[in-house]
Amino acid sequence: MKMPVLFIGHGSPINIVEDNSYTRSLAELGNTLPKPEAIVVVSAHWQTRQTYITAAKMPPTIYDFYGFSEELYQIGYPCPGSPEIASLVQGITKGQVYGDSQRGIDHAAWAVLKHMYPNADIPTLEMSLDLRKSPQDHYEMGKKLAPLRQEGVLIVGSGNIVHNLARSDFSRLYGNETYPWAAENDKLVAEALMSRDHERLIHYENLPYAAMAVPTNEHYLPMLYAIALQEETDHLKFTCTDMQNASISMRSFIIGA
Repeated sequence: MKMPVLFIGHGSPINIVEDNSYTRSLAELGNTLPKPEAIVVVSAHWQTRQTYITAAKMPPTIYDFYGFSEELYQIGYPCPGSPEIASLVQGITKGQVYGDSQRGIDHAAWAVLKHMYPNADIPTLEMSLDLRKSPQDHYEMGKKLAPLRQEGVLIVGSGNIVHNLARSDFSRLYGNETYPWAAENDKLVAEALMSRDHERLIHYENLPYAAMAVPTNEHYLPMLYAIALQEETDHLKFTCTDMQNASISMRSFIIGA
């Protein structure tokens, strides 16, 4: 069975314990999607030279956030890994991805999957972003992952369409006004997604508010992996359109469901 592809916006680690429209949208995905054989998450939080994929049998939970309540650091996600899927990824990319048997799963993956698959019983791997690659290169790397869909592997890009921490309002998740430039960039990207204008999305820097909305692109790039896997007959549907902290887009979508 061919699996769909996801892009999930992830925000403040406080969402790990929140019950809100965003976390409920994740739970709904977990309840409605066919259960995958494995999950590969392209993480905005793992930036490397070369591209790596986790290859541990039992990857540890990484707490890559600071200054939050102790409660969050007591929550784990003891999912199994899959050296076999890591080897498969290395093979289909013709050795362009390297296995890392030491690296764990950061919160770009587990904070999302905790709501989708709370039992942590699905083999989960994370893939890094090679900082030396261009957006076009990342898009092309995404295409190479297509055979995984036929193997029952759920591919998830985890990042944000709009991500400007320097301008974020951390006083609360919701209830604050979204910056006009953040809302407009989110809207323009959404329009390009619906019209399958992948060229515009790859060359996002030409959007009028990109300098504010995407000051650094590590959170934007995982989306390119997701759209690279969109086939001719695959429709795209938004599963969440929230904005949090005034400058973080939680917009998420599913392709091919």
